[in-house]
Amino acid sequence: MACPRVPLDEQQVTEPGPQGKEHTLPALHPERKEERYFLPYKPPPEDGSPAEVEEFLEQARFITEDLEWLLALPHDRFWCQVVFDESLQRCLDSYLRHAPRGLDLAALPSSPAVADMQRSIHRAVFLTFLRMATHKESKENFLTPAVFGEIIYENFLFDIPKILDLCVLFGKGNNHLLHKMIENIFTQQPSYYSDLEETVPTVLQVFDTILEKCGLRCEGAAAMEPMKLNAHKQPTAMAMSQQELGDIILYLCDSTTTIHAFLDIFPAACSSFHSHDFVNRLASFYEAAVPDLEKAVRKRNFDDKGLQEDLWKRLSHSCRKMVETSHLLLHHTCLQPILDGRENMQTFAEELLQHFTSFLPEKRFLSDYDELFPIADDIGLLQQALPVIDETRTCYLIQGVESAWDSVGRQKPQNQSRSKAFSLSSSNQEAVGPAASSAGFKPQEVREPGDGGDGVKGAEAMLDAPCKGNNGEVCSVSEVELESLLSCIRDLLPDLGEGFLLACLKEYNYNSELVINNILEDRLAPSLDKLDRAMPRPVKEELRSVLSSRSNVFDDDEFDVFRRDQVDMSRIWRGRRKGEGAREMLNDKQHIAEQRARYQAYETVVDEVVIEPGEAAATYGLDDYDDEYDDTYDMNQVGVNDLDRDSLLNRRPFTVPQVLRKENKPEDEEESEEEEETLQKNVNRDQFVQDPAVLRERAEARRAAMQQRKGFRPERSTNVVGRPKGQGQTTETSSDRRKKEANKNRVANHNRRTMADRKRNKGMIPS
Repeated sequence: MACPRVPLDEQQVTEPGPQGKEHTLPALHPERKEERYFLPYKPPPEDGSPAEVEEFLEQARFITEDLEWLLALPHDRFWCQVVFDESLQRCLDSYLRHAPRGLDLAALPSSPAVADMQRSIHRAVFLTFLRMATHKESKENFLTPAVFGEIIYENFLFDIPKILDLCVLFGKGNNHLLHKMIENIFTQQPSYYSDLEETVPTVLQVFDTILEKCGLRCEGAAAMEPMKLNAHKQPTAMAMSQQELGDIILYLCDSTTTIHAFLDIFPAACSSFHSHDFVNRLASFYEAAVPDLEKAVRKRNFDDKGLQEDLWKRLSHSCRKMVETSHLLLHHTCLQPILDGRENMQTFAEELLQHFTSFLPEKRFLSDYDELFPIADDIGLLQQALPVIDETRTCYLIQGVESAWDSVGRQKPQNQSRSKAFSLSSSNQEAVGPAASSAGFKPQEVREPGDGGDGVKGAEAMLDAPCKGNNGEVCSVSEVELESLLSCIRDLLPDLGEGFLLACLKEYNYNSELVINNILEDRLAPSLDKLDRAMPRPVKEELRSVLSSRSNVFDDDEFDVFRRDQVDMSRIWRGRRKGEGAREMLNDKQHIAEQRARYQAYETVVDEVVIEPGEAAATYGLDDYDDEYDDTYDMNQVGVNDLDRDSLLNRRPFTVPQVLRKENKPEDEEESEEEEETLQKNVNRDQFVQDPAVLRERAEARRAAMQQRKGFRPERSTNVVGRPKGQGQTTETSSDRRKKEANKNRVANHNRRTMADRKRNKGMIPS
């Protein structure tokens, strides 16, 4: 055998030849390959007929035995078989291509024998790929890293499609092992990064193809191409056949699930997808295709209701995976470098905000993304890491998110939780025993897509019960929105009663998608299972009429038409009554006659009432004089003049209120009033209007007298004109001219130059 501590690619082995002579060969040589044929894999039968089940079990048993034999080979023999046996590669490729994914398992039979055999072959295939990705099993058994990278790349033992299938098949439960396996492949052979760069446009072409099949166009690269003349003839999602619609949704589900599994297990690939603007292209595709596909699945009449349920389940699963893929790309390319404190944090933050801004026109995608991964949380992390983030821009983004929720007619959950959004989650998986290898190959614990033995569980996430809404008893949608939700559900499930659907909507926060998903999967809350599914809508109590509940001062009068069936119309007229003149109307004293009886009661006035003896007490309630009545205090002020300290007069003498006193006016004011009185007495009583000049003189005299009493000195008028030129000016005129010159800039526009200089100094006027 080969010497220890020598890599396998450099080892030489001596083996007997065909004629019994020994000859030396490299350790990796086609002649050392064992002649063994590996059968290709076929998935379990869907109908579950005994003959097909027996055929599957027999073929799967052969594959499992062959793979276990391969895993038991020594290191050199194993690699010879892997590199030079084409049937082995066809077998492994067939399993990656045809093995059931998570959503395919519901259609498989629940036979325990089929489930056990599927788990066995699943485990053997995974261990085979895991050993193929390991270039060093022990100190004695290893390959040179560069040679290992060349072997797996040149012989197509691994390529990007195979790696994607490995992630989607074995990712759940084996995330850590797959991550180390793929990381070792990309590390030892960097050419895979170039292949990945070339694969991303192919993935984008998948979305463009789906849009083209649905008669839609995306805003990405495909939108830049000119539209074909016969493009309008392409069928839409509502018009295409059911088979074609099902193929499109299956294609979309498989593609989105595979991409998300790969990026989740190997985050280093996010940069390659991000460089091709994958996030924005995915958001545009989501906004364009998902509403049409959902409408087609809900509105169309399917011959097979089971097919309709399956398509709806896969479409919901695809929506979730697209949103999660977008978040993975943004997290690993923009947000994670900021949290790690790398250089150019401002650049990463700007890029993340730019992506959020580009999401604003995609209302449906933005609301679904915010439901699963609240954008406000990511913005809060940015503000903590970089306080210099523009607050106006972040507020604009948050308002745009709120607007997106309103645009799609949904209410944003009050308590958002990233673990409760959507209706899909991964299933638990169980560990299987360690692999047996005679060559020292001991992989770590392998987790397999099963949960014990109650049927085939596969390697992908299964549907889980969605969370219940927290709306409570208060309806969070309007009457029109509620009718729209009911119509949407009734189109898909016409046998259900509106009363039952209203209870389901209230239970699940008026989310029609959750209600449809739970009804189809029979995962309703216990309180809803007890209800009659044909329960009709409760009848609303009619509100009392406003006219019947009003209150008015004119209620029950002769013209109350709301309470009287018959009204005297002769009492109602507009304008002048017909056949009646103005004189007749004025001479009509009917209203006086109606009031006459009221005032006749006041005509009789009795001056004296004759009271007969003995009638006073009975008739008028009067009694004779009562001697016991004490009139002592009727007129006398008892106690007013007492000498004690509380007497009224000793406490304070009586004084006339100040308001009633006669004012002590000054003498000059009294004289002026006397003069006015004298003048007024002398005024000619026949004079209708007094002379205005006299009135002005009197007012001026009164004003002067008042100013003199108060010591008011009128301001001296200025005289800046002075005498004519050449005659000299007085001292007062010169002083007035100087004051005017010094103070003239306080009024008018004389100080505009000063104010202009002041504005220019403060920068308000450009120089």
